Amino acid sequence: MMKLICMGLILGLAVGAATSLAQEYPAIPEGRRIEMLQPPTKRPIRMVFDTDTYNEIDDQFALVYALISPELDVQAVYAAPFHNNRSTGPADGMEKSYEEILRILGKLDRSPDGFAFKGSTRYLTDLKKPERSAAVADLIERAKKSSPDDPLYVVPVGAITNVSNAILIEPSIIRNIVVVWLGGNGHHWPHQREFNYMQDLNASRVVFDSGVPLVQLPCTPIVTHFATTVPEMERYVGGRGPIGDYLLEIFEDYRKDHFAWSKVLWDMTAVAWLVNDRWLPSDLVHSPIVTDNYTFSFNKSRHLIRVVNFVHRDPIFRDFFTKLDNRAKD
Repeated sequence: MMKLICMGLILGLAVGAATSLAQEYPAIPEGRRIEMLQPPTKRPIRMVFDTDTYNEIDDQFALVYALISPELDVQAVYAAPFHNNRSTGPADGMEKSYEEILRILGKLDRSPDGFAFKGSTRYLTDLKKPERSAAVADLIERAKKSSPDDPLYVVPVGAITNVSNAILIEPSIIRNIVVVWLGGNGHHWPHQREFNYMQDLNASRVVFDSGVPLVQLPCTPIVTHFATTVPEMERYVGGRGPIGDYLLEIFEDYRKDHFAWSKVLWDMTAVAWLVNDRWLPSDLVHSPIVTDNYTFSFNKSRHLIRVVNFVHRDPIFRDFFTKLDNRAKD
């Protein structure tokens, strides 16, 4: 009995800590939220892409995939912060991501003017003091011009700092956007120590708490199946123009030993859900509660979100390879 009481106290403290920073957000009728969480049918789909592009190599593939897909109307690209062995801190990670965005756009002969924007330089430490950046300002402006009937799809594939800052500065935008985020792990995975999610725990909490229509693509054990190999990249990506050669180069350079090695290209799946949601089956579930110990707690009175539960790998890669090849032939 005492053990159960102690466990209850621990859970209560975790949940209490998670909800202590609760904010007031505009109410969205659950029926409306469910409508907005239905896969989009109107083409092309208006979207903005939020990416920690230099963090590793999957962001580059995802950005290219979005830009060469006629089903999508990519209206802006935002540089997100990150901190790992490829940056000295969040601000440096954002700057390097911005430079990588420019590099990708250059190889696709696309101008960055009015299209590529720098984002947050720090993680969200105080929900009362969100950081304003060029990316956040652009997102707010585009969201305000959208509507629940014609929402802007926001596709973040890194720490969700920019999006959460925008929501905190202008909470009303949650009525006009749908967030499609690759972040966190499966809801029954023992922890949420996933890179995108844990870098900015407060930003992750904002997205799950705010009621913004959210499509989550969990990393482990769902998107972990979306892997490819050097031979496949050499066969279907290399030789497809400057961008194909660049993608192959960064893929091969990511690891010296390619023997019996495959690489997950996580971020492409968020783009793929918009291109064809049948490749990524999903369910409506109650939004989990973000705890301070990097786990989820659950309450079935919470609003609904959509969560991807499987990845059909082959048709996504087939679609990407085909589009890349067609572009090289044009």
